Amino acid sequence: MSKPLIAVTMGDPAGVGPEICLQLLANEAVREFATPVIFGDARLLARCARQAGLAAPRRIISEIDWAEIYSSIDEPCVLDLFGFDAEGFTPGVVSAKTGAAGYRYVEKSIEAALAGQVAAVATAPLNKEALHAAGITYPGHTEMFAEKMAAERSCMTFFSEEMISSLVTVHIGYQNVVPALTSKRILDVIELTDAAVRRVKGRAPRIAVCGLNPHAGEHGLFGRGEEETIIAPAIAIAKAAGMTIEGPLPPDTAFITTKRKTVDAYICMYHDQALIPLKALAFDTAVNTTLGLPVPRTSVDHGTACDIAWLGKANGTSLVEAVRLAAKMAS
Repeated sequence: MSKPLIAVTMGDPAGVGPEICLQLLANEAVREFATPVIFGDARLLARCARQAGLAAPRRIISEIDWAEIYSSIDEPCVLDLFGFDAEGFTPGVVSAKTGAAGYRYVEKSIEAALAGQVAAVATAPLNKEALHAAGITYPGHTEMFAEKMAAERSCMTFFSEEMISSLVTVHIGYQNVVPALTSKRILDVIELTDAAVRRVKGRAPRIAVCGLNPHAGEHGLFGRGEEETIIAPAIAIAKAAGMTIEGPLPPDTAFITTKRKTVDAYICMYHDQALIPLKALAFDTAVNTTLGLPVPRTSVDHGTACDIAWLGKANGTSLVEAVRLAAKMAS
């Protein structure tokens, strides 16, 4: 039985993306659940392989041939998106050149996904500084995919064995969090999360919604009543729709061990509310995904790590798990 074809973007060339993509290609266990295709640069990957002491890609497909043969691909390979100067940059150094290249790999993967050529997309990390240097102003992958795939609603969600968390707001400053919170937005995230976890777990999930303020507002003592006027109404609608859901919970106790045993997924109001406990518990294995897209998209839960790029030190576990989840969501 053929495995789902998963586009894997190479990420920023100056980061650990090329290195973990090479690890993925060499990982025989991955073939049991997916056929990954690296959307990147073959010459750059060959250079990274030499420098990091890894195996070079065995099969390379040109962009010209891709449209004719994608449906028959049955082994891990590289789609060579020609155009990047593989020798004209320094690994570990942020630049507009590498930012533009990483963005191009993402664009091509989205095109392939929307054309039905791949079953899902898994992304290696981009560098926001490099993107902005190249004039690309998206805050991150989530916003790129949501806009280019014309998603009516979307959210960032992290999957791991330890916990699943969805974010109501993502890459914005704390002073902008409260203005961005609405009952509709919270309900959208709840509904997207409920549907996704049902697919992955095969049953109705138990969802916990975090409050915004310390102690979930302490009945109006902290904050401006966000729990009562914004968060609670969304929870009430979800309950009326038959979802198993509770909250708003005090964020400082929502993630303790005993509570996590009774919760399948958390809804978090802002970035660090979700990411601090998640990365403390599952830094190497958590997977980032964008819910609400017409084609599944997953990603590693780490950055470009330019300080260790191309040194043979990167841990590719998160990318393997991202491909695994992408394959599961696609099927």
